[in-house]
Amino acid sequence: MKRREAIAYTATIIGGTLVGTNVLLSGCKAEVHTDGLFSENDILLLDEIGEAILPKTEQSPGAKEAQIGAFIALMVTDCYDEKQQAIFLAGLAEVDKRSKSTYSKGFLNLTPAQRIELLNGFDLEAQKTAEDALPHFFTLMKDLTKQGYFSSEPGVTMALRYNPIPGRFDGCVDYVAGERAWY
Repeated sequence: MKRREAIAYTATIIGGTLVGTNVLLSGCKAEVHTDGLFSENDILLLDEIGEAILPKTEQSPGAKEAQIGAFIALMVTDCYDEKQQAIFLAGLAEVDKRSKSTYSKGFLNLTPAQRIELLNGFDLEAQKTAEDALPHFFTLMKDLTKQGYFSSEPGVTMALRYNPIPGRFDGCVDYVAGERAWY
């Protein structure tokens, strides 16, 4: 075999591999498989709760733009055991139940101030039960919201200082108060 033929065969193999992979992956969609644990309304509710925890500001997008509801539903479905799933789902139902008993309307219909007031009540309950063996659902909710937001594209590229192609390593950088964290 001559050198030119070998290069041509190699280029064909590599090119076919790259093109084939792109064709194969072009059919992939970001779908949420929640195995029946969460309804579409639950995901909307999770989006709104996440937005109350991490709201949109002039400097950064909110949790709703990071599609936090779908992320939380996926994480609870795939990563939590049955006890944690039960705690989380009961807590999610409690948010709407307490909203209706306190304000006579569902969480999705509350004003932003009412949402924050309601969620602050859950946060106080979570702090009181911090030493319990099983976590409070709102602790799980806040942790998942932060984890999902700061690992999403809007969270990483707009809320944090993002450098897609890092250069040299500088291990000693002075912190200036008010600066965003690096990703």
